[in-house]
Amino acid sequence: MMEKDNKIRIQKIIADAGVCSRRKAEELIEKGAVTVNGKRAKLGDKADPDKDKINVAGRDISVRRDAKKYYIMLHKPRGFITTMNDEGGRKCVAELVDDIPARLFPVGRLDRESEGLLLMTNDGNFANMISHPSTHFAKTYRVTVHPRITEDQLTKLTTGIVIEGRMSMPASVRVLKSEQSRTVLEIVLEEGRNRQIRKMCEAVGLETARLKRIAIGPIKLGMLQPGKWRELKPDELRSINAYHKKLESVRSQTSKK
Repeated sequence: MMEKDNKIRIQKIIADAGVCSRRKAEELIEKGAVTVNGKRAKLGDKADPDKDKINVAGRDISVRRDAKKYYIMLHKPRGFITTMNDEGGRKCVAELVDDIPARLFPVGRLDRESEGLLLMTNDGNFANMISHPSTHFAKTYRVTVHPRITEDQLTKLTTGIVIEGRMSMPASVRVLKSEQSRTVLEIVLEEGRNRQIRKMCEAVGLETARLKRIAIGPIKLGMLQPGKWRELKPDELRSINAYHKKLESVRSQTSKK
């Protein structure tokens, strides 16, 4: 009888082990930080998680197929960086979920001075579904800017801004409150470039005073207090899967045109 081939892509093994997201695992592989049986791994390589020895950044990993999957909503406060450790001793979101008996990793990022909804998990497939650039999961932010926004600035933010030589995707921008020296905006993005909203606002002459993510797809932060977390409810997980399927359907229909 032919032996069953249990080999799967290395980035999936790393994500399933709860080390990081699949996308981050691909970056680690490209940087040469991953070895399989002592040999440097390449993108596209596969391994058997039950037999092969996989090392990430000097640490051997193992995959427990029966390990409980955690899906966490965290209200990240300002002043914390979105990583699980920091050599510089800065405060990390890992400190806020250290009572969870699993190695979690963030799904996407929020910069140090931003706050709000951050999803965390030890399920690499879940993280990849939300954070991969091709999925275009909508993320909603409440943003306070100085000074008062003009119609021209509002139009530019909505239609797209050139950031580091590349045009951003169109965004949904709505004025929630307008005062003499400040404006509160609701901004919905379908991409997640580094410090994107801050750079967009700066490009049109606005200073970002406060930035809070209040929703990811259908999941809303609600009244969860800064520094607190809770597990996603079954109906929330179902809504994420339904939202993803809807995005896939729209993308499929668009590609056929």
